Amino acid sequence: MGSITAYETAGGRRRYRARYRDPDHRQRDKWGFATKRDAELFLATIEVSKARGDFLRPEDVRLTVAQIGAEWIANQSHLKPSAYRTVETAWRLHVEPVWGHRRLGEIRHSQVQTWVTVFGANGGKQRSATVVIRAYGVLAAILDTAVNDHQIASNPARGVRLPRKAKKKRAYLTSVQVEILASNAGEHAALVHTLAYTGIRWGEAIGLRVSSVDALRRRLLIRENAVTLGKRVVVGAPKTNENRSVAFPRFLSESLARACEGKPRDALVFGDGRVHLPRAGSGKGWFWNAVQESRRADPDFPEVTPHDLRHTAASIAISSGANPKAVQRMLGHASAAMTLDTYADLFEDDLDAVADRMDEVRSRAVGERFREP
Repeated sequence: MGSITAYETAGGRRRYRARYRDPDHRQRDKWGFATKRDAELFLATIEVSKARGDFLRPEDVRLTVAQIGAEWIANQSHLKPSAYRTVETAWRLHVEPVWGHRRLGEIRHSQVQTWVTVFGANGGKQRSATVVIRAYGVLAAILDTAVNDHQIASNPARGVRLPRKAKKKRAYLTSVQVEILASNAGEHAALVHTLAYTGIRWGEAIGLRVSSVDALRRRLLIRENAVTLGKRVVVGAPKTNENRSVAFPRFLSESLARACEGKPRDALVFGDGRVHLPRAGSGKGWFWNAVQESRRADPDFPEVTPHDLRHTAASIAISSGANPKAVQRMLGHASAAMTLDTYADLFEDDLDAVADRMDEVRSRAVGERFREP
C-alpha cells in the first residue's frame, strides 16, 4: 500500500511523506501532510484509483490543452475534407488562443461557462450559435480524450449551458419561379432543373459523370461529392458515405442527354466535362446574376442560393404527395426522422388534410351505422 515517513521542515514543523508506486511501478512521493492520518487517507485513495483504473499521473494533469489538442486534431483525418476544415478552423481561431496554454488540472466548469457566454457575446457583436457551439464542441471533445486517457478525472466542459440555434427561414421556390430562374441561367438551365427537381447537393451535381446518368431508368447514381475548399476542389464520397440512386422527372431526360452528348463516360455532365464548375454562391457568378434577373422579373422572387434548390426539391416532392421515406431516400438523409425534423414546416399543411380525411372516414362510418333499412 505504500509507506509513510515523518520529517521535520526547515521551520521545525513535523510533516509526513507518503511513498507509493503508480500502475507503471514507478515510485512516487507526496510530501507535506500535516498528520499521519491525512497521509494514510491519501494512500488509500491511490490504491482505490489504481484498482478502478482511473489513477491520474501528476505529470498528465500538468499537460496543456495545446499539447493534447494538436494530437486530437491530427486524429480527425477520418473526417471528410470540409468537416475537417471546419473543426481545424474552430481549434486554430477560437479554442487554442484561449485554452491552449491552460493545464488540464486547472480548468474549471465555471471558467468554460464564462468563456462560452463571453465568446458568444463577442464584445457586443454577437456570434452565431453555430460558431459558439462548434468551438465549444472542439474543446469538450479534446477534454473527453483526456478523460478517456486518465489524464483528468472528469470533463469540466460537460454540462455547460449553450446558446440555442435559431431556426433559419428557408427559401422555397415555386415551380414557376424555378422556370424563371432556369430561363435566366442560360447554359446552366439543366443544372438548375436538376438541383430543383432531384434534391441532390451542389457538390453531388457538379460531380456527376456521364456514366452516372441512366437514361432508360431515369436515374442519377450519386457516387461522388465535389467540395470546394478555398481555391481547390476535393472529390470524395457522398456526405453519408453511401451511394444512392435518385429518380429524375421525364422532362429532364432531353436536357441531361444534351449535357452528356459527345462526352466520354468518365467526363463530368455539367461544364466542359473536365473541370468541376466553381461554387455558385454569392458574388457576381452566373447563379447570382440569374437570381438578380429573376428578382427583377418577379417582385416576390426570394434571394436564394444553390442549396435552396435542394429545399425547393423537398417542397415540390412533399406538396406532390411524396411520403417522408421517399423524400429521405431522394435527399440522402440518414433517416426519415431527420427529413421530418428538417422539413417540419412543409408537413404542417398535411395536418389539415389528415383532419379532413378523418372527418370523411367518420362521416361514412356514421352514415353506414345509422342508414335506414
